[in-house]
Amino acid sequence: MKAINTHTESVLHMKRPVRKKSVWLQMRKSWQMYVMIFLPVLYIIVFKYIPMIDAQIAFRDYTFTKGIWGSDWVGIKNFERFFGSNEFGRVLKNTLGLSLYQLIVGFPFPIILAISLNYVNHQGFKKWVQMITYAPHFISIVIIVGIIMQLLEPRTGIVNVFLQFLGMESINFMGEAQYFQSIIVWSGLWQKLGFSCIIYIAALAGIDPMLHEAAVVEGASKLRRAWHIDLPGIMPLAMILLILNTGHILDTGFEKVLLMQNPLNIRSAEVIDTLVYKIGLASPAADFSYSTAIGLFKSVVGLVLLVAVNQISRKLKQESLW
Repeated sequence: MKAINTHTESVLHMKRPVRKKSVWLQMRKSWQMYVMIFLPVLYIIVFKYIPMIDAQIAFRDYTFTKGIWGSDWVGIKNFERFFGSNEFGRVLKNTLGLSLYQLIVGFPFPIILAISLNYVNHQGFKKWVQMITYAPHFISIVIIVGIIMQLLEPRTGIVNVFLQFLGMESINFMGEAQYFQSIIVWSGLWQKLGFSCIIYIAALAGIDPMLHEAAVVEGASKLRRAWHIDLPGIMPLAMILLILNTGHILDTGFEKVLLMQNPLNIRSAEVIDTLVYKIGLASPAADFSYSTAIGLFKSVVGLVLLVAVNQISRKLKQESLW
């Protein structure tokens, strides 16, 4: 009888619901992690979310004297003004053209460089290549633009001197609108290529070496191993980076574009970022409402593209942000 009672008590004890720990106790247990999270979250709130309140300037006729909340509400008038202006088509075409050009050129080359360096056995040569390709990333944009202008100078630039040596006429690269986007894109690739491939090199280091050993036993060449092992191994990371880059597709590099603009190439050099700067800050009659509306339009387009590409990636059973 005593044994039966003991068994019954043990069964009742097992069925008794276990009280879950409170959220506060869980936070106290890992308080160090929450302290580490606090500063990044605070930064995002202060510098990313709170400024969103001021985005309402795009829907108001903003003046300094009345302030944001006191200025008259005009709805989508500023957006209609932008969509109906002569600048809209030209600026949007230049921005999308330059952004897509940068994405098409800038996406595959870091992957190619990372895979190539992964197969280099000579450590001295590998470090030399890495140093040469990484160094331009740390050079100021102003200095980069100065170097470009010196190289492409019509009379004394190295590029035109070489063209004249070949019997060709010199070209005013900075004065021809057709060359502007190519100069921006390929000089940007030179500056960012080495630094952009670091994350791919790290991803390649995480691939199981046994896959390569098995491929070598089967007689696979390095090109085959790169195509069937390395490329699929880093493809999830590449998809994530592609989605993130798509969200910034209208970010063309404001400083560099502005510094390389001149009256001769402005037809293809004017982009959304530089237009916002000129209307909102550089103009004697600064129109903050109009420039904010243009900037908000750019942000909305970036968000829509980010969500769309992410959904497409999910439909194709690829990696996605959410």
